[in-house]
Amino acid sequence: MTVEKVSYTNRLGINIVADMYLPKNLKRAKKSPAIIVGPPFTGVKEQTAGLYAQEMAARGFVTLAFDPSYTGESGGQPRNIASPDTFAEDFSAAVDFLGTRPFVDRNRIGVIGVCASGGFAVSAAQIDPRLKAIATVSMYDMGRATREGLGLAVTPNDVMTKEEQMKALEEAAEQRWTDFESGQINYGGVTSVELKPSAEAAVREFSEYYGTPRGYHPRSLPYSLTSRGALVNFYPFEHIETISPRPLLFIAGENAHSRYYSEDAFKLAGEPKELYIVPGAGHVDLYDKMEYIPFNKLESFFKANLK
Repeated sequence: MTVEKVSYTNRLGINIVADMYLPKNLKRAKKSPAIIVGPPFTGVKEQTAGLYAQEMAARGFVTLAFDPSYTGESGGQPRNIASPDTFAEDFSAAVDFLGTRPFVDRNRIGVIGVCASGGFAVSAAQIDPRLKAIATVSMYDMGRATREGLGLAVTPNDVMTKEEQMKALEEAAEQRWTDFESGQINYGGVTSVELKPSAEAAVREFSEYYGTPRGYHPRSLPYSLTSRGALVNFYPFEHIETISPRPLLFIAGENAHSRYYSEDAFKLAGEPKELYIVPGAGHVDLYDKMEYIPFNKLESFFKANLK
């Protein structure tokens, strides 16, 4: 395959930087199907999204891995803030770009959202019918995760209490004054709310990827503490049934702490839909471990639904 660094502007005027991967034998005179790949939360195109884009391009698709707004090489000020509605818009902007390439069939554009991008891609698909086939991998509902606690894995005792939720929001609200007065942004999700056991386990799992040579990238940085309020107000599955009759594929690891997000979204979604559980896999295993990532399943899904 070949890779081209590209840039384009989203609806909000933010410059998005992406890597576009083209199959080796691409016939530019012919219109081909395309797949957009969104990264995990705080991730950049050179990590998981790039791996998925490269592999799917090798299987015959034009692919695009992008840095979300405020992240990596993309524009947007201030830097490294989380804005769920903007992140959903970034997927539509990717459709704008790909659908205007002469070698892409604008009626055959699909999407893979990994981790948090799974929720953002589903949110985008609810309002953008140009996304014709939607696949999520190790999906995270960042709204629910922020409201209930990271990595609770359906353990009732690990869900944040109402008092803990309010304390976390109060911290973020207080931080707004500090950021405003100092002109400096506090990054990271540090909170005085005691972490539940499942949250501690999830943090360790993410650290094993982002904090080691396995997945570290200098442009993959924590988002601002004040992003917490916007995330609490994010409900990506509120209208998921409206995506039907476009197909949905939810992929999750058998042992993933996030598995319940995909299972719950699957229950709410309309037909056609499929929940595919990867035996033996955890959440982050599906970021980069080729022995676990079901690329054959993704290939068959998109070939059947972007034809």
